[in-house]
Amino acid sequence: MSRGSGLIATCPEETKPALVLELEALGARNIAPAYRAVAFEASEGLLYELNLKLRTASRILRVVRDVPAASPEMLRSQVRRIHWNELFDTRHGFMVESQGDDADKGGLAPKQVITQVREGIREAFERVQGVAPAVDRTDPKVIVVAHLRRGRCTLSLDTSGKSLHKRGYRETGHPAPLKETLAAAILTMVGYDGTQAFMDPMCGSGTIAIEAAMIAIRKAPQIHRRKGEFNFEWLKDFDRELWRQTQDRVRAEKLEALPAPVVASDINEAYVSMARKSALDARVERYMTFNTGRFQDAEPPAATGLLVTNLPYGDRIGSSEGDIARLYEEVGDTLKKKFSGWQAAVLAAAASPYKVIGLKPLRTIPLTNGSIPCKLLLFELYSGTRRAARNVE
Repeated sequence: MSRGSGLIATCPEETKPALVLELEALGARNIAPAYRAVAFEASEGLLYELNLKLRTASRILRVVRDVPAASPEMLRSQVRRIHWNELFDTRHGFMVESQGDDADKGGLAPKQVITQVREGIREAFERVQGVAPAVDRTDPKVIVVAHLRRGRCTLSLDTSGKSLHKRGYRETGHPAPLKETLAAAILTMVGYDGTQAFMDPMCGSGTIAIEAAMIAIRKAPQIHRRKGEFNFEWLKDFDRELWRQTQDRVRAEKLEALPAPVVASDINEAYVSMARKSALDARVERYMTFNTGRFQDAEPPAATGLLVTNLPYGDRIGSSEGDIARLYEEVGDTLKKKFSGWQAAVLAAAASPYKVIGLKPLRTIPLTNGSIPCKLLLFELYSGTRRAARNVE
């Protein structure tokens, strides 16, 4: 496979603008947004760097070939023609994943796609080498992704392995955890770069504040992955020396001190302890300040800054709609009284009474937290010079 191959970074559809911003900032070329993905080009070294640094992508795929797939026989025949033995070794187990579905349009179903691609790969190896790699669904070193759309199949190699949202720090036990990539996307969409004071006064398990701390000190979210955990390390064209140089350079970019404070607090002491433990596992705990207390009693750590929080809803504060509405009213009152000079980004369930916050959003961005439709409400609380949130629409 040639250096600088076509690449695809996947993500939820609504956070795609944040991923585009990241790719642009990191030097990717020929960026082209698609459905739940962004296509781009990059050198081999930049591919390694992006796997370490991207905060909003789920994984990075390297395109092998786009082939016609009007029938099972056609797809298998096309797969057999690819020189898979030049891409990975028979010693490494592989598996095939199917994305997209033409079955409702009279095309191939996902199981058919997986079977035909898997057997086509094995036959290609057997024709050239007389032996085929084993299928490994438990711990595959090579994952082939087959994306079917309108009778064509794009075949790619997953370079990331386990999803890039799995940073390895999040503690379990919080009833409403926010995925790391969503937290990072929110921070990217509101323009956070670590130079302004940051606060999450309802931090829960601490994901938003931890992601903010990592951004602030320029710490790559995947820098602590162990040897062999990225799937590109198992491909034949893996450049071990280039990978080592890339890791060393990315580690050297980390700052030794925060440019501005990062504060996380919550009314529940158990959640604060959970957030502190997660921050310790992320190796950013020493850069952060943790407090226990109500949102209403929170004190801003600076005259200006950015407040980002995921408002609790439902079981986290009780089932009474009146309790929820009163809390949201108090959130609005606290923002007005204590956070003049700040920006605020509040994530609220779309079904929640978020309008009682009593502030007109500068922008509203639809998002999904797990399966819950949400709205990210951007408020500007400046008393003097106004500064708009970063425009990613």
